Amino acid sequence: MVTVLRAEGLRVVIFTNGHGPAHVHVFGAGEVKIDLRGAGGVPGLIRADGMSRSEVRRALRIVAANQALLLARWEEVHERGD
Repeated sequence: MVTVLRAEGLRVVIFTNGHGPAHVHVFGAGEVKIDLRGAGGVPGLIRADGMSRSEVRRALRIVAANQALLLARWEEVHERGD
């Protein structure tokens, strides 16, 4: 597990043993899993556990704002197998 970003009280993580599609896990009060290349190339929610709707929206906004960075890190982590 690699923490790749911290923002607004949330922690964005990439699991090193993850599999496609490219995605991140965001931890706050709970956890969301977000597809980095969702419908139309826009990050999309895969699942949410224990997060309020506002926290899920915040996680999606943060991931969308950092999409290019997160995709690059996802590819780097899975290429090297960190």
